[in-house]
Amino acid sequence: MKSLSVLIADDHPLFRKGMRSLLETMPEITLVAEAKSGREAVELVLAHQPDVVLMDLQMPDGSGLAATRELNKRSPNTRILVVTLVEDDDSIFTALRAGALGYILKDADEEDMMRAIRAVGEREAIFSPAIATRLTDYFARTRQQVPQEVFPELTEREREILALIARGESNAAIAERLTITLKTVRNHVSNIYNKLQVADRAQAAIRARDAGLS
Repeated sequence: MKSLSVLIADDHPLFRKGMRSLLETMPEITLVAEAKSGREAVELVLAHQPDVVLMDLQMPDGSGLAATRELNKRSPNTRILVVTLVEDDDSIFTALRAGALGYILKDADEEDMMRAIRAVGEREAIFSPAIATRLTDYFARTRQQVPQEVFPELTEREREILALIARGESNAAIAERLTITLKTVRNHVSNIYNKLQVADRAQAAIRARDAGLS
């Protein structure tokens, strides 16, 4: 695992203390700064250029959403992992639109939190189990069939994989579900990114949701 620099952005001292203690157990992690507000988060990220920001959504002096949106433009190499208590659909999708790569709840256990930090550090989209369930339920309420007219530039298999990405499935889970190799899934995902002209998994999921792909 490569080394990662991390910044915590949260206005609750006890949460920052707990997260700091968790990060200290991860030898590949270097904590570079802590922010207490959205505005301070932007300033410190621009100063330190961390690999990953652990971003709360509800903070004074500029929300985490506003900070995420600004950092997506001004510090595109920094990956945002939303760590919050907020789990409504609007907040989840707004955070993804703003540029967040992952979304996990504060009550996640330590193993899930560490896995999320590492995944976002590797530029993989990730969601806590509760959020993944909400995403799955959301897409289950949309169209039940994959419309052939949606994304005609994709093959049938690529549309199928895009729908699974939109539901929060990992590459490994997709490979198991479709009974294909992980390498094949990765190749399909790369083709999807190129054809849709998106940079990552989160953007692909948003495109799929906007098109009604489930």
